[in-house]
Amino acid sequence: MLSARALSPGAPLQILDAPLPRPQSGQVLVQVKACGVCRTDLHIMDGEIPACRYPVTPGHEVVGIVHEGGTRFARGARIGIPWLAWTCGQCEYCTSGRENLCERACFTGCHVDGGYAEYVVADERYCLALPERYGDAEAAPLLCAGLIGYRCYGFAGAAQRIGLYGFGAAAHVLAQVARADGRRVFAFTRGGDSAGQRFALECGAHWAGGADEMPPQPLDAAIIFAPVGALVPQALRAVKKGGRVICGGIHMSDIPSFPYAWLWGEREIVSVANLTRADGERFMSVAARLPIRTAVRTYRLEQANEALGDLRAGRLSGAAVLVPGG
Repeated sequence: MLSARALSPGAPLQILDAPLPRPQSGQVLVQVKACGVCRTDLHIMDGEIPACRYPVTPGHEVVGIVHEGGTRFARGARIGIPWLAWTCGQCEYCTSGRENLCERACFTGCHVDGGYAEYVVADERYCLALPERYGDAEAAPLLCAGLIGYRCYGFAGAAQRIGLYGFGAAAHVLAQVARADGRRVFAFTRGGDSAGQRFALECGAHWAGGADEMPPQPLDAAIIFAPVGALVPQALRAVKKGGRVICGGIHMSDIPSFPYAWLWGEREIVSVANLTRADGERFMSVAARLPIRTAVRTYRLEQANEALGDLRAGRLSGAAVLVPGG
């Protein structure tokens, strides 16, 4: 089978002919139909996630068909493989409903091989059933952009005015969910990115502007998806007293110093890490109910480096998706 492998940090992916993996007890062998390209994959490529092993096959937004193995899903069933690949089930986090913080957790495309390949194996306990209303490529971004965005959304609580900093794959899904819930969405893009701002408005944002601008109204909460630490103090200035700034990325550049007055007034800064299986089930029920439009650009598996380059350069509106054999 073809596989796009990260052999070492800082090097481009190598397209290799690899042996077909074999499922062990409790695992399924999945034929990959689509795999989303996530900013976390760039961090893995750049060596910015210390725990990642090399060589590794990236990809944790995997849509595929069960080829063999396991008992939870029937052969031929379409399932999703997300970032969370395995947890110990015994540590203080796992036993308190916080398996996303498990000390021994393994993650797809980081500790175990992911979906930048024609086939992948996965622990069936961590796989998700997918809503039928989405095609393979359209479903792929739901498995990380959608999931992490939805977990961040939960941290916003009852916020009615929500700012989204970095309007990429996650924000374009979450904007639609928040709009359907009756929230007001304020989108922040790179300065001067008029195309990105138009895209945000098309996805349901009530206002769109540059990340260096202040919104027309104070925010109840702000979610930062861009891996730019300088956005944290900017977002703090935009939220009202008692507001919360939520950092949704797995990696972010250093946060610069800022006046305490910007934090004062019981404002908060929190981070969101990974996801739980319960997050996945809740979000997929939302995605089954709401007609979320995922904007995708598809690439052949052999074009994985091109897709990553387009993501890095900000040339995408929505998400990039690899389609093996496409």
